[in-house]
Amino acid sequence: MINKIKKDSRILFGKISDLGTELKMPVYIVGGYVRDLYLGDDGFDIDFVVIGDALEFCKELKKKINATSLVPYPRFGTCMLQYQNHKLEFVTARTEIYHKNSRKPSVKKADLLSDLSRRDFTINTLVMDIHPDRFGQITDPYNGKKDIDSGIIRTPLEPHKTFSDDPLRMMRAIRFSTKFKFAIDSKTFKAITETADRLEIISQERITAEFNKILMTDVPSTGINLLDQSGLLKIFFPEMINTQGVEQRESHHHKDVYFHTLQVVDNIAQTSGNLNLRLAALFHDIAKPKTKRFNKKTGWTFHGHEVVGERMSALILHRLRYANETIHYVCKIVRLHLRPMALVSEEVTDSAIRRLLFLSGEEFEDLMLLCRADITSKNPDKVKRYLKNYEIVLEKAKEVEEKDKLRAFKSPVNGNEIMTLFNLSPGPEVGKFKKIIEEAILSGEIPNEHNAALMYITNLQKQDDQDFSKK
Repeated sequence: MINKIKKDSRILFGKISDLGTELKMPVYIVGGYVRDLYLGDDGFDIDFVVIGDALEFCKELKKKINATSLVPYPRFGTCMLQYQNHKLEFVTARTEIYHKNSRKPSVKKADLLSDLSRRDFTINTLVMDIHPDRFGQITDPYNGKKDIDSGIIRTPLEPHKTFSDDPLRMMRAIRFSTKFKFAIDSKTFKAITETADRLEIISQERITAEFNKILMTDVPSTGINLLDQSGLLKIFFPEMINTQGVEQRESHHHKDVYFHTLQVVDNIAQTSGNLNLRLAALFHDIAKPKTKRFNKKTGWTFHGHEVVGERMSALILHRLRYANETIHYVCKIVRLHLRPMALVSEEVTDSAIRRLLFLSGEEFEDLMLLCRADITSKNPDKVKRYLKNYEIVLEKAKEVEEKDKLRAFKSPVNGNEIMTLFNLSPGPEVGKFKKIIEEAILSGEIPNEHNAALMYITNLQKQDDQDFSKK
């Protein structure tokens, strides 16, 4: 296993071990790095346990290796160091317990074995010695290697206690299960279902950070389904639960929005590592339950679900503590996700393409990726037809974009020019002229060029003056 450790990592570990000897503070590597090394991957995020004072150790190490930054967390006895391409976290061997109604744990110093026992899962309790005399030796008190080999997620202690101590571990169990394609031990999963409501004491920021990691796995639907089955999903994202269920009226069915959505998210995961786009896939049909109507002639309809979905997405994402940039992006994609479908014909006009390019801007490619992912029909002929139509839209968009340059559109005539030309003060009149220019460009009346736009609004104003004088 140690032959997989890179040369620069070995040198770094040697310096850390030497400092531990000098300060009489034994240091060990623990957790994810050792787990991943056992699986064959030498990573750059490394957790160390210090038998002593991790904060003091970090300060001395920063000077010894000239690390670029040190971020201490005195309350928890931990600190983080950035060294070249390594992200190093040092923790004082400790126990950590969340009390019944508190979001902040109490922390006490402990020995190495006690520290390992309070860790989340057996696969994360492997310890590697870095002392030169024992370099690479693994301590495995909870049979972590056996569980890695068997593909099992279980807790080192009784699972109810583990999850009660830190309820976010329930989501971590699902994340590791999804990431590594491991099964969650039945006793452990049962404890999650019985302890799920404890998640409510965890801050939304921590829940969302863990949810993002689940979304960024290769097959996010696995994790989302486990969140649903465990009872965790309804605690922080009940709107997703509302998309479940298939109804039938007369001879008309509508497909289960929940499973369709998960398929779309998985499709996106195969083509993009963009978290925001995966979120957009997750939210694109979020309003279908609210907009669902039955028409005897046409069957089920969801008119306006993209508009209602935009509003719902903004509210939910804000509640989940996403950044404004993410909220804006997701809402934009949700609002526009039906537009390309309306254009899939060989007769699509340049004007319609211009408007789509203008509205989507820098997100056009992402929007089209979502539209492709949204094709989940089991009918191969329909899928083939839809994909062909999207290729037509993409080809047409490429032609129009090369000609009209509509990405990140700005009026070719700026506000100052408009005010000077028509003797206006800053205000809504200036905006009206910009809107006139925008509509003329999008409809194809004029090219997206400064002189053409300036001449256009000048002629319009002259025409208005002539009409007024006739009156």
